[in-house]
Amino acid sequence: MSTDFDLNLQPRDALGTSASRRLRRDGKVPVVIYGAGKDNVNALVDHDELYHKLRIEAFQSALIDLKGLGSSGQAILRDVQVHAHKPRILHLDLQRVSATEKISISVPIHFAGEEDAPGVKIDAGIISHLINETEISCLPKDLPEYLEIDVSGVGMNESLHLSDLKVPEGVELSALTREDAEDLAVFTIVPPKIEVEEEPEELEGEELEGVEGEEVAEGETPAAEDADAGND
Repeated sequence: MSTDFDLNLQPRDALGTSASRRLRRDGKVPVVIYGAGKDNVNALVDHDELYHKLRIEAFQSALIDLKGLGSSGQAILRDVQVHAHKPRILHLDLQRVSATEKISISVPIHFAGEEDAPGVKIDAGIISHLINETEISCLPKDLPEYLEIDVSGVGMNESLHLSDLKVPEGVELSALTREDAEDLAVFTIVPPKIEVEEEPEELEGEELEGVEGEEVAEGETPAAEDADAGND
């Protein structure tokens, strides 16, 4: 079961680009709340509160209790817009949830037993996380904080797939329920890369003669040339 989080929201009256910029300068983040058959609601959240919660992995796939708008309700995080170069959050989208309707959301994958895997412990292989999150479908009450996969038995050049994930009751892996379902690899262990030093190329034939000629020209005068020089 996922951890529930609170988000303290404020009503937002001023709309438009100019208003949004002013609100961001005041440390607020514009929020849009939609879904569950209700009208969209524009709101605000304190930037620092949201920034710190977004750094918590569990918040990304949690049920969020909406506070401060005059009516209780829960939502899930749908989209976060951030500044391209600064640690600033620009906008937040939240989707309301209904207790009786399934939701689709991506949750992180946790890998258990990596250090004990024979491919690592015995063969000194390199761990590769091929998929770090996957989409699931479930009722809000069944939403897990993450999915786990036990990799403690994986050997060199072996892989585990989506079907090897521990999936709680009431939860479906979206990738395995589609018509074009594919049981993708999630985890593997590969041999370490070995760097091979390249040996210098051996010179042959005319190239070798040319080099030898250059060495003679740069060195002492050959005996034959010495003799000619003495006759002069």
